[in-house]
Amino acid sequence: VPDHISLWSLRLAICQRLQQYANLRPIRVLRGVSSPLRNLNPESLDWLIIRENTEGEYAGQGGRTHVGTPWEISTEVAIFTRQGIERLMQFAFQCARERPRKKITVVTKSNAQRNGLVLWDQVASSVSKDFRDVEMDLMLVDAMTARMVLHPETIDTVVATNLHADILSDLAAALAGSIGIAPTSNIDPTMENPSMFEPIHGSAWDIAGKGIANPIAAFWTAAEMVRWFGHHDAADKLMGCIEDVCEWGIKTKDIGGTSSTEEVTTAVCREIGAAFTPASPF
Repeated sequence: VPDHISLWSLRLAICQRLQQYANLRPIRVLRGVSSPLRNLNPESLDWLIIRENTEGEYAGQGGRTHVGTPWEISTEVAIFTRQGIERLMQFAFQCARERPRKKITVVTKSNAQRNGLVLWDQVASSVSKDFRDVEMDLMLVDAMTARMVLHPETIDTVVATNLHADILSDLAAALAGSIGIAPTSNIDPTMENPSMFEPIHGSAWDIAGKGIANPIAAFWTAAEMVRWFGHHDAADKLMGCIEDVCEWGIKTKDIGGTSSTEEVTTAVCREIGAAFTPASPF
């Protein structure tokens, strides 16, 4: 099945119809995992990337005409609404407020995309007035890629459009060790609709059955789901199990180990069982 068929028939359809307009992608360097960045202090790469998840470049507007002819035309229209931007910015600034550094970077490309992303910038600036305790800076998406590599310690919370955050979060995962570790949450912040949780790498069908897929993203995703339900202690305990296993060297090839998918999964499940089993009173 072509990627654009499966994506639009399943994931994007779910996100749009259930108003899961905020996509949360936390990323940090886990214990036992190394970043490809030389001399990186792991504490300097601890980010939360928030992606607009229902409109923008993936709104689904556009079409093709004169298919198969030399004059074939294709359009892909990015849709930005004041309501859509404002609700996302409110949520993103609130997330930044709840993090220790109270800092947010609004990613844009308004120098070239002079309509939709100028509105994006303006709404972000307006919302920032309600969050005087949150430090905001604005950065073009191309400059942001360099900043992520060269100055990771200057970044904390990031909010970006559907396309920009999709790309930046993959780069972030690679900088933290591998795309195989990164989780994502598709959230309706109003909680009027159910939310959806998944690894950011998708199904990884190209390596299915080879025993080399990294299960850490699935476990971390489960921790984010538990956290969204309000069970922060349980989520932290689950992350501790994951990081203990990584620190022991039980890792898949993509993060420098030699273990199989099954071996890592078994080790993490064993740790979870031990961590969540009540101690005997005797």
